[in-house]
Amino acid sequence: MDIKNELLVRAESAEDVVCRFLPDVEGHQGMIFDAMEYSVTAGGKRLRPILMNETYIMFGGKSDVIEPFMAAIEMIHTYSLVHDDLPAMDNDMLRRGKPTTHATYGEAMGILTGDALLNYAFETALNAYDAEDADVSAITSAMRILARKAGVFGMIGGQVVDVMSEKHQLDIDEEKLHFIYELKTGALIEASMMIGAALAGASEEEITTVESVASMIGMAFQIQDDILDIEGDEAKLGKPIGSDERNEKSTYVTFAGIEKSKQEVRRLTDEAIDKLNSLPKKNEFLVELLNYLVYRDN
Repeated sequence: MDIKNELLVRAESAEDVVCRFLPDVEGHQGMIFDAMEYSVTAGGKRLRPILMNETYIMFGGKSDVIEPFMAAIEMIHTYSLVHDDLPAMDNDMLRRGKPTTHATYGEAMGILTGDALLNYAFETALNAYDAEDADVSAITSAMRILARKAGVFGMIGGQVVDVMSEKHQLDIDEEKLHFIYELKTGALIEASMMIGAALAGASEEEITTVESVASMIGMAFQIQDDILDIEGDEAKLGKPIGSDERNEKSTYVTFAGIEKSKQEVRRLTDEAIDKLNSLPKKNEFLVELLNYLVYRDN
């Protein structure tokens, strides 16, 4: 299987889904719609909606009920990046080679764009109730997963600890770093796969297994990011390497070293794929995708 080509095809399909749910750029508040579109279409692999859809397919899902959630998860991911780039956070002026949202529209509009994408994500996900043969119970379960994994017990919780730790680097330890990675990076990956399973009618036990798989993949994904910041190719990454060291930021490599970090990436990935393969349902592409995510070079 040519995973890069297969991923590109699915990314284009996911892009179409996400863009279809964006509001039209019109009305007195048209600038916010324009900024939302600018932020969402600024690039990216669309990994989270792809993971969601592939998990949905694995459990036998065939309806378009998944599409509002695919769009919603990407809107939430995008809002988090828009806010991360703000002067009060990372103060980045470029993302994927393009000016960031606040650099283009101003700081106030950058804040509002993130707010708009978060709110509109839930408005979009609610469209699933209008799908033909909608399973109200499954959709409600998916909404709960989305809300929790995006909130203070998920992504935002991880970001809070990350921001606090940046101001007190001497206080950070391996356990706290694991907590940050689990929530800040892992939560939306977990949400993506869990929602796909829930909407397809997976059992609670199967959804829990999927959550565990996604958690391990999210951790491996972030550790691989740490490794690439040291050994990566700037041309492939599209950003300078060594930024963690320059900013004196503690990473998994800081505590474990480069070789043990690579071993942990492999251990987590192998365990995640073994657990995924233990499920009665199979999806060959999903297995290949999880391998690709953690052994990527960009």
